[in-house]
Amino acid sequence: MNPAIEVVEPSGVIDGVTAGQLRQQISNCVHRGAEVVLLDLNDVTFMDSAGLGAIVVCSKMIKAAGAELSICSANEQVYMVFTQSGMDRVFDIFANRDEFNKAILSTDSSLTDGSQSTV
Repeated sequence: MNPAIEVVEPSGVIDGVTAGQLRQQISNCVHRGAEVVLLDLNDVTFMDSAGLGAIVVCSKMIKAAGAELSICSANEQVYMVFTQSGMDRVFDIFANRDEFNKAILSTDSSLTDGSQSTV
């Protein structure tokens, strides 16, 4: 059975002001039955500790639902927030969506044929 994969693509800044919106988007994915949530940070230009905190909260919510969180496409500044906090060892972080697909989806090529949804 193919896992239900949903992609969340925030843009701009993830901080204390925007963290609630990110939590809501990810919560919606979990409520729709996502088994894997991919947080694609390609369009995120800046993230602070409040943004990281929101991702940690989301990760706990996702795990409690029996699903998984993966992250991809973080720019240098955003990736530095993960590394300086040690969270790069906690989260599955991929260089880009192609690397995610290779690592996660390679066992079932049918998943790359459109079963992903983007929020």
